[in-house]
Amino acid sequence: MKILKAQPSLSDQVYDAIVDEICDGTLPAGSHLVQEQLAERLGVSRQPVQQAMALLKADGMVEEVGRRGLWVTPLDADLMRRHYDIRATLDGLAAHMVAAHMVAVRMVAARMVAAQELGGRFARSAGDILERGEQAVTDGDVAGQVRHDMALHTLIYEMSGNPLLALTAEPHWRFLRRAMGEVLRRATLPREIWRQHAEIVDATAGGDADRAETLMVVHDLAAAKTLRAALDAAASNPTNP
Repeated sequence: MKILKAQPSLSDQVYDAIVDEICDGTLPAGSHLVQEQLAERLGVSRQPVQQAMALLKADGMVEEVGRRGLWVTPLDADLMRRHYDIRATLDGLAAHMVAAHMVAVRMVAARMVAAQELGGRFARSAGDILERGEQAVTDGDVAGQVRHDMALHTLIYEMSGNPLLALTAEPHWRFLRRAMGEVLRRATLPREIWRQHAEIVDATAGGDADRAETLMVVHDLAAAKTLRAALDAAASNPTNP
């Protein structure tokens, strides 16, 4: 049987390109999305744009307003908080499980080379993501920061040993990518977010399960609180972009 190569479809690439522009503010809330213009700008036919729009609508990033077409949906702070509440629980559990696994790895490391390699793989992969995230901060690349943020959390899900965590968290991540961009652009200092990430990695790699879980939950809920404050400030001062 021929093995198929995994690669993003054209509609997925269009989806990611539009999400990046929503995250970095190029397409703010209320932007009118004209499919013909998007297709021309991205150098694709209308079909992958239509498919991407269907995904964006399902994720709540765009909405159809009668006959006026598709528009970037305003952020709903209450709905975002509910997503963050669920994600914080899942993320905290994942961090706790990885940290506990690191303790088990060290207990058998003298007898199992594979166990040593597992712990080292997490440390190397997490360190690489932290470096790329911090470089994205230096470059002012908000969309890149969001991608690397997702990569770090995805790594923790994968290393938890429970594949259902990533599957359960995935729809919340799709909805929250945009919220993360808002947090980075409007309120929280990006370097503080990556400092928190480094703390979480240290606690997780160090096998401190309770601390890793606490840091992760605080990290997620702080993002929700920051987003709410940013949206409230924007609502009280609508002339402020």
